Amino acid sequence: MSRELNGILKALEATLRKSIGQKKKRASSLFTPMSVAHVDDDEEPEPGQLHHLDKILPNGDLYNGQWCDNYPQGNGKYLWADGCMYVGEWRKGRKVGKGKFSWPNGATYEGEFKNEFMEGKGTYSGFSGDTYKGSWVMNLKHGQGIEKYSSGDCYEGEWLKGLQDGQGKYQWVNGDHYVGQWKNGMFNGNGTMVWSTGNRFDGCWEDGLPKGNGTFRWENGDVYIGVWSNDPSEQNGTYYPAGSCGGTLEWDPQEVYSMDLKGCKISPCEKILIYPSQKVIYKPGLEGEVLKHMDDVDRKSREGYEGMGSPQLEGSIPRARKPPPLRVKPAKKQGVTISKGHKNYELMLNLQLGIRHSVGRPAPSASLDLKPSAFDPKEKVWTKFPPEGSKHTPPHPSCEFRWKDYCPVVFRALRKLFKVDPADYMISICGNDALRELSSPGKSGSFFYLTNDDRYMIKTMKKAEVKVFLRMLPAYYKHVRTFENTLVTRFYGLHCVRLTGAAQKKVRFVIMWNLFCSGHPIHRRFDLKGSTFGRTTDKPESEIDATTTLKDLDLNYIFRLQKAWYQEFCRQVDRDCDFLEHERIMDYSMLVGLHFREISGSDSFSSNRTSGARSSPGSGSFDNGVGPRLSTGSIDQLLVDPNRYPSTSLGINMPARAELTVRRSDGDTPQLVGEPTGEFYEIIIYFGIIDILQDYDISKKLEHAYKSMHYDPTTISAVDPRQYSKRFRDFIFKVFVEDT
Repeated sequence: MSRELNGILKALEATLRKSIGQKKKRASSLFTPMSVAHVDDDEEPEPGQLHHLDKILPNGDLYNGQWCDNYPQGNGKYLWADGCMYVGEWRKGRKVGKGKFSWPNGATYEGEFKNEFMEGKGTYSGFSGDTYKGSWVMNLKHGQGIEKYSSGDCYEGEWLKGLQDGQGKYQWVNGDHYVGQWKNGMFNGNGTMVWSTGNRFDGCWEDGLPKGNGTFRWENGDVYIGVWSNDPSEQNGTYYPAGSCGGTLEWDPQEVYSMDLKGCKISPCEKILIYPSQKVIYKPGLEGEVLKHMDDVDRKSREGYEGMGSPQLEGSIPRARKPPPLRVKPAKKQGVTISKGHKNYELMLNLQLGIRHSVGRPAPSASLDLKPSAFDPKEKVWTKFPPEGSKHTPPHPSCEFRWKDYCPVVFRALRKLFKVDPADYMISICGNDALRELSSPGKSGSFFYLTNDDRYMIKTMKKAEVKVFLRMLPAYYKHVRTFENTLVTRFYGLHCVRLTGAAQKKVRFVIMWNLFCSGHPIHRRFDLKGSTFGRTTDKPESEIDATTTLKDLDLNYIFRLQKAWYQEFCRQVDRDCDFLEHERIMDYSMLVGLHFREISGSDSFSSNRTSGARSSPGSGSFDNGVGPRLSTGSIDQLLVDPNRYPSTSLGINMPARAELTVRRSDGDTPQLVGEPTGEFYEIIIYFGIIDILQDYDISKKLEHAYKSMHYDPTTISAVDPRQYSKRFRDFIFKVFVEDT
């Protein structure tokens, strides 16, 4: 033991002896004053009595604070003989609540404790100069947090089990920075590296290095687009000098690996040699029981995360009956890859060539203030693509075709407004990966295609839909520019491919954002309109999987949003419906995707349920009704606060709760929204308004007249836009409610 520590112990011992000799009642000045009994050598406290204790324990530990029934209880300071110290709240001998733990080397943790663990919000200041401020789970950084390294670097973002994992930003002291996805403490997924020189790389990463599609930009405007790999034989791409339409390979991209990335090393996090949960209290004559008690704490804490654990703990939340786990049939990646030999293979090649030409064509910087002439339906550009190539088009293996861009200036401005990077847009649609065709066309007869990275969806359109879209395009542009959180579909381009030959076939299509492109798998998806006629899925339960789109009468949840999100949701739904009603649009729907946070297996998930009371973030699924239990690796699904998702916005990555409902079967008209049961799933929810290009034309009026003669007019989809808007809002505001 060091001289300094010996000196501290002797001074404390002298103070304690003096205090005991005077036999005065007092409370420690370190804590909030309260009435407690002071115990001296002649008095024994009654069982359950809270009293103040100043004691040097036989093993050299010291305790000063409140005590009850052989345990620290309330506020107290415990100094271990090795120099570790905890000052804060106790409950039955456990570190629970707010406190500060310090190590002999000078490191400190100040924040929340739960069942002996650093858990909740807290700040760790290391002996080497590192500082972490953020969320903790079981002594590990887990959730949202900021790490400032002794080197001067800084990381801000998501953590998982002590490592950077998820979305985050790393800033080097020299000004370089990386923003994007992480996995196991390394760059992994989509991300952007920006050097202090002004150069940047946007694209895919794997194990800390560029891997896959990516774009390198120089400060002077030069661009290299291609497929990246640390293995030169796997890399290919094209170099585009600034202001040039043509491309050449005049630069070795391996320079990025050998030079640019050489200094971009991630600083290691400081190791914690001993955790607060490993420091046990000493009880004379009961050492074995103390160790057993601490083992139980460790076991129960790991099994029953968030302190809701065993039924014996005070403050545990009453639990509802455990229902059968909801089964999620595993689903393969949506769609069929359009490879050579597919009937639409040439159409895909034409589409990719056309997009590359449209987006890559030199044009002045798109201004968001557009002239009325930009919206003229006659504002379109035709380009001929012969197989042998031309002055403005490359040679290609497909047949000759003509390509049309509708209102190109408007859609270039929309992509800029929606923050779509042109190079990323081209790589997603026109890269080396083929598109995927969804297995069956929609009800309208349109076909859907997905890009390989799931970012964009391409939908074929009828001529009537194109006319509606061009008619409403000025109002649509004004609406999405005015309301950043609009829920209506984001459109990025409107095009036409005209094949040569006798058929002169024309294929019109629109490019849209895919709402369900996210880091979370979508387990359930719903298409909701507020009508009941034909609004159920014609599939047996055994065939429903995560890609099945369920409808209104299949819905068995209401979605509870946090107050601020709910208020913004109501305002935006009203704005969007007013816009669609004014444009005489109907038959739109709310597309909803659910990611259930408590996955218990590969094909099922069990509910994290409470009976009326809100379940606390981080609680696990229940095992046989005894208590929450974390299976191997399930810390990955631990819940954290909404700040965990930096990209969260209205309808995207939103934390919420899905309350199970049950429909009444009485009456001829089915109940549209079931009765709430008080049982909840913790979810991440995605939603948006889709199919906004159907106006109330003569065909819809005839459909309304015909169906009204056979069915209740209030239950059918084809109704006047004003009536449709009111019914849609009434329904949606019953399905989405405020979480109280």
